[in-house]
Amino acid sequence: MHNLRILFMGTPEFAVPSLEILVENKFNVVAVITAPDKPQGRGQKLTPSPVKVFALKHNIPVLQPTNLKAPAFIEDLKTYQATLQVVVAFRMLPEAVWSMPVLGTFNLHASLLPQYRGAAPIHWAIINGEKETGVTTFFLKHEIDTGTIIFQEHEPIHEHDNAGSLYERLMKKGGQLVLKTVKAIEACDYPTLPQPELGEIKHAPKIFKETCEINWNQPSETIRNFVRGLSPYPAAWAILNEKTFKIYSVSTVDFKKEGSNDPIISDNKNYLYIKTSNGWISINELQPEGKRRMNILEFFRGNKI
Repeated sequence: MHNLRILFMGTPEFAVPSLEILVENKFNVVAVITAPDKPQGRGQKLTPSPVKVFALKHNIPVLQPTNLKAPAFIEDLKTYQATLQVVVAFRMLPEAVWSMPVLGTFNLHASLLPQYRGAAPIHWAIINGEKETGVTTFFLKHEIDTGTIIFQEHEPIHEHDNAGSLYERLMKKGGQLVLKTVKAIEACDYPTLPQPELGEIKHAPKIFKETCEINWNQPSETIRNFVRGLSPYPAAWAILNEKTFKIYSVSTVDFKKEGSNDPIISDNKNYLYIKTSNGWISINELQPEGKRRMNILEFFRGNKI
C-alpha cells in the first residue's frame, strides 16, 4: 500500500498519461487541480479539460481555481494534506502552493533541461533542427524551469517528425518518467542534480500567431524545420496570391528554373514550389482560408495558383 498523498496538477491531453499511470499503480491521488472549463466549438459550450474528464471518471476530487493565490483556494488545498505534488503541463505556481507538501512539488518538462525552458519546448526543438530532446522531472523553485533535476530520459527527433508525432512519444515517455520519479521519492532514494551551467541556453517561449508566419528568405531546410515544428498545431502560415494558407507539410526539392525570377512555380496539377534563399520548397499539405486541410493534389482539383 502506498502511503503518499499526491495532489496532481495538469490540464491538457499531455498530462493525462502521467495521471493515468499513477492511478493504475494504485497511488493515492487525493485531488486534481486543473484549468476552469472553457467555451469551445461553434456553440461555445463549456468543455472540461482532458485531465478533469479523467479525474471525474475515476472519482478523484477536482479543483478549478481561477486565482492560485486566492486565500480560499490555499486553505482548500491544505485540507487535502498532500505529501507530494506532481505538475504536468500546468501554469506557474505561487510559492505558497509549490512549497506546501513536505516532500515538495516536482514538474515534468518536455525537454532536456536546462535547454528549452519555457512554454513550447517540443515546437522549438524541431524548429531549431535538433536531433534529440527528451523529458525531465525536477523540483520546483522560484525561477521557472530551473529547479534541481531528478531524472531525464532522452528521445531522438526523427527526420520526418513533426510537433504532433514528437508530442505523442514524449507524452507517453513522460508518464513513465513521472511514475519512476514518484516511486523514487516514495523510497527516499532519488538524485537531485543542479541544472548544468551551459554556454548557450536555448529557450522555448510561447508561440503566437505572428510567430508562425513563414519567411521565404531563409534556407530551405530552415523553413522545413519551421513548418514541421508547428504542425499540426498551431500551424505555420503564409500569404500566397493575397490569400492566407496554413502550411502543414513541405519538403526540399532539387529544382532549377532557368531565366525565371518567379518566386512561385506550379503546373496547377501536381506541384507547388516556392523559392527560398538557397533553393526551392515543395508544398505538400495546406489549408486555404475557410476550407479543410488537404494535400496538394486535392487542392489543385478545385483551385489554381
